[in-house]
Amino acid sequence: MILKSILSRTQKLNPVRTVYEAIVAQARRPELYSELGVPDTLDGRFDMIILHNDAVMCHMQAGEEADKLFAQALIDELFRDMDRSLREMGVGDMGVGKRVKKMATVYYGRANAYGNARAAGDGSLVAALVRNVFEGDENRTHAAELLAKYAGVMHDAVGLMDRADIRAGKLNLDGLEPVTRIN
Repeated sequence: MILKSILSRTQKLNPVRTVYEAIVAQARRPELYSELGVPDTLDGRFDMIILHNDAVMCHMQAGEEADKLFAQALIDELFRDMDRSLREMGVGDMGVGKRVKKMATVYYGRANAYGNARAAGDGSLVAALVRNVFEGDENRTHAAELLAKYAGVMHDAVGLMDRADIRAGKLNLDGLEPVTRIN
């Protein structure tokens, strides 16, 4: 009876939540912090979630209506998780709404900056990453170059994935390793 209960819960996993968890797991790859020097702080981790989530959002928003609805559900899940996390950290009810609103502003600002930078090419993404992830520290340009290369590989990999599979909760980021050197 207990095993049946566990198995039935596993089978009912929400595909949006499953995809979000895959994004968060990839955003928490230790190499991002230890080798590329992304600050291992709340802001640094949030920046990595934004960068990874952005790859999936771009791909899904370029699809059909069902894909766009999934993308919106993914954003909703991200902010539900931020709300939960803030509450677990002890932020009071009165402060959670303000902080989530600020996080939404940061999220959309960065996602917009990264999208515009990718469209512009010419190193614009590196500059955006220096400005946002590395807080304007020009000494971190090499790390930003590596992070930009990784982001490009990630966007390409996600862009090849079947959107229906993603909607079904299958986002396979296995083997997508952060770039730690430029060849």
